[in-house]
Amino acid sequence: MVGATSAARRLGRAALDLVFPPRCVGCGEGGSFLCDDCVAALPVAAGSRCPRCWQPGSDARLCLDCQAAPPSFDGLRAAFVYERTARDLVHALKYRGMTALASPMGSLLAEAARRHDLEADLVAPVPLSGLRRRLRGYNQAEALARPLAMELQLPLRPRALARRRDTPPQARSADAEARRRNVTDAFVCRDRGVEGRRVLLVDDVTTTGATLAACAVALKAAGAESIWAITFARED
Repeated sequence: MVGATSAARRLGRAALDLVFPPRCVGCGEGGSFLCDDCVAALPVAAGSRCPRCWQPGSDARLCLDCQAAPPSFDGLRAAFVYERTARDLVHALKYRGMTALASPMGSLLAEAARRHDLEADLVAPVPLSGLRRRLRGYNQAEALARPLAMELQLPLRPRALARRRDTPPQARSADAEARRRNVTDAFVCRDRGVEGRRVLLVDDVTTTGATLAACAVALKAAGAESIWAITFARED
């Protein structure tokens, strides 16, 4: 029965591709949702950055923010800067229901994790609120975490974290302090499987790192040994 269902889904996708051929989100060329040229042109988040929060301009030393109040995660890495095609990809996955992008984007995340030598025992996505997940139909962080975990050959714990309460989208918060207050005590981890384990925490995009830090607090309270965060993009 499962095999028949999977075959039906593949046939359905093939039929949709005939009627609505995939076009690259970046350049509009037909053939795929993300072409090789646009992958090559993605703005890599490189250069002088804080080794803890990946904020630019700190010349490989801890930035002033991390010196004053170190985040709860052990480190954060982002594959790309949140601009141009990287921003278009995040928006297409997050707001336009283009879940087919999760596979190539997750593969790019896996490349970034290997490039930065991020060691982990398991992968956990940042959770959505129940309402937002029902309205969207999926969690974009989990959609990215699934192919990432497969490529890194790590177990995925999609329910390791849960939200204690619904919070307004972080994009509506005016500044870093407002974002931090918005997600303080918003997450809980009841998964005993994280105890003593190194967790790779996944989200689509980060700005101040407040959401990732709040998730790390919950994971460490549950006994996680370390938490490294990785996102597809960072808003510099």
